[in-house]
Amino acid sequence: MTITDPYRDYCRLRDEAGLLRTLREAEPLACGRVRRGGRDYVNLASNDYLGLSRHPALIQAAQAYAVRFGTGSTASRLITGNHPAHRDIENRLAAGKGKEAALLLASGYQTNLTVIAALADKTVLKRPVTILADRLAHHSILQGAVLSGARSLRFGHNDLDHLETLLRARQGDFLLIASESVFGMDGDRADLAALGELAARYQAMLYIDEAHATGVFGKNGFGLAADCPQGVDVAMGTFGKALGSFGSYIACSQGLCDYLVQRCGGLIYSTALPPPVLGSMAAALELLPNLDRERAALLSLAETLRRALRAQGWDCGASTTQIIPVIVGAEEAVLHLAARLEGEGFLVAAIRPPTVPAGTARLRLSLSATHVPEDITRLITVMADLAPQFVSAA
Repeated sequence: MTITDPYRDYCRLRDEAGLLRTLREAEPLACGRVRRGGRDYVNLASNDYLGLSRHPALIQAAQAYAVRFGTGSTASRLITGNHPAHRDIENRLAAGKGKEAALLLASGYQTNLTVIAALADKTVLKRPVTILADRLAHHSILQGAVLSGARSLRFGHNDLDHLETLLRARQGDFLLIASESVFGMDGDRADLAALGELAARYQAMLYIDEAHATGVFGKNGFGLAADCPQGVDVAMGTFGKALGSFGSYIACSQGLCDYLVQRCGGLIYSTALPPPVLGSMAAALELLPNLDRERAALLSLAETLRRALRAQGWDCGASTTQIIPVIVGAEEAVLHLAARLEGEGFLVAAIRPPTVPAGTARLRLSLSATHVPEDITRLITVMADLAPQFVSAA
């Protein structure tokens, strides 16, 4: 036996269970397509909701910033990596979110992990801390709670009565409620106004992950939290999905931003985002308020597909957004369904536990404003042909 045998055994067991993850190369193309293994597919797995990853304005800005400032930031923001563009981008984000301040960080995962850990630090708060997270909140939120060392409780998905029961039982603690606004695996939405009222009633901090809402929903596309800025204390969003680039942000009060500069490891110890990324960020924010037509087309296309799938008998959960789950249940069945669709020219993500709860393996259909209606019409036809086999099995 060697020191690496347990790792190989773990992968073998996952493979036998049909759960082994693999990395497969893919080349993004225009019009919501992707090339894999020499074949072009309709890409229903990407989070490029507005098609901005290939927008000329973002590409040109990234190139211009690279020529002017170079390709790397060279250090953390606290050393020499605080670029002049940071302030402008953060000011735009704060204004769009209706907040006093914003702070740019790296990936959304890193941001949730390190910001939540900093906000829930009991050595700073000097009292017990309880984090209450939606049961379907992103893995990074849950891991941020673990990293903080705080007591962590999970309330039923979008179940505000359950949340209130837990809040009432933990009065006296510092309370932090964490949820997504648009849930990435289910495509449904949280009631942010009601969450905000509940947080205020129990003097809790409300932390909202807007990764899948940023760009698509809210005033000028700044996310659902932009429509109720007084109720949400901290809004996190990303540039790597609808905004077509990379990076993430926090929008909150000036006091919280100042605190995070002191305590957030994801900012303090991480090399700053490179100048070309900052250029693409600035270009995306310039475009964002003027993309109402693209947002409307995206959501209309999603509603057309969702209605058709439900009429065929597919379980699309409570989706109301550009993300449409097709819940099959069994892992083997969803892998088979994804393979059938791939054979028909559609690249779709088969999502299995532990990313989603046991027994809810699904396809995750992720639409883009760049998808052409003809492709969605053909998908509806293919799904109708497959429904008798897979819907009855589910």
